[in-house]
Amino acid sequence: MRVLEVFLVFLRLGLTSFGGPVAHLGYFRAEFVTRRAWLGEAAYADLVALAGFLPGPASSQVGLSVGLLRAGWPGLLAAWAGFTLPSAALMTALALGLTRLGDPGQAGWLTGLKLAAVAVVAQAVAGLWASLVTDRVRAGLALGTAAALLLWPGAGAQVLALLVCAGVGWRWLTGKVGAGGAALPAVPVSRRAGTALLILAGMLLLALPLLAPLGPGWAILDATYRAGALVFGGGHVVLPLLEGSFAGALPQGTFTAGYGAANAMPGPLFTFATFLGAAAHGPAGALLATLGIFLPGALLMVGALPHWAALAARPAARAALAGVNAGVVGLLLAALYDPVFTSAVRGPRDLALALLAYATLIVLRWPAWAVVLACAGVGWAAL
Repeated sequence: MRVLEVFLVFLRLGLTSFGGPVAHLGYFRAEFVTRRAWLGEAAYADLVALAGFLPGPASSQVGLSVGLLRAGWPGLLAAWAGFTLPSAALMTALALGLTRLGDPGQAGWLTGLKLAAVAVVAQAVAGLWASLVTDRVRAGLALGTAAALLLWPGAGAQVLALLVCAGVGWRWLTGKVGAGGAALPAVPVSRRAGTALLILAGMLLLALPLLAPLGPGWAILDATYRAGALVFGGGHVVLPLLEGSFAGALPQGTFTAGYGAANAMPGPLFTFATFLGAAAHGPAGALLATLGIFLPGALLMVGALPHWAALAARPAARAALAGVNAGVVGLLLAALYDPVFTSAVRGPRDLALALLAYATLIVLRWPAWAVVLACAGVGWAAL
């Protein structure tokens, strides 16, 4: 029953989680920390911090980790399938010929969805700040990280900022953060199995280029696995890596239209690879591209989890992790402004709807998915 519960919850999120990876983390926090209490605030922050250090789709990595901790390996698969399949199916259908949807870029319902994402991410930032930024050192780390990432955006800057936060936490927070055990619940993966998964991830990265000349299926797996294994910073960064492998085989208009559609879909932006696989080689290509793009991030996240949990139980490591968690709050704060706020709010009317959505979350305590659907309806009718 837990596996079914995990699948149904993530399926709903996969159908309603618009706004990109940062917004997804806000939806996840509202669902699994605030509403269902599957994880504590600190445990959730640990997952977000670990995903921030690893390549791959951060929101999908956090989601499959939640499924793993809740219901074991079947829960991991259920979480990934529920969150990913709606977007993957829509992108496959679009690639196979459903191209009369028009350009959704200025559609009112999409504007409403973006404004809902502003409210959800703002709620996540406020909640994480209250629980993780509890002294002046952590406040300085959060605000400093946000300022640095606004001035120097990019995946490399994100990783560097979190490393600096870890060092500051280790130096200035040791003694202020007790051991207390790891915040994560028991991880159903041994450290030996985790090491094996990390080695497998590296071996596939080396082996798939050698297999690519054997046929188009292997070539798709190689291109998408390599992109998923080398991308830091979220789904938008995957564009140039996939373009080098697929743009020559597809008309430029098809490539651009697929990327635009991926930004209008719920769920992970990495399903852009699903569109490219389907456009190049039909349903089989879509399946292989979806497997290839998500597999490395999953192997790395699950492989690192048991080591992370063991490391995080040590007092000095907990202090470093407290610094990292403050940096994660700063990262989300910077992302709240750019790209979430800047891409959604174009005037007073948009800001008013975003504020009303935030009030609905805070005062009326609506679940995030209900606010998303309500904003889409308001946007469709009035924007």
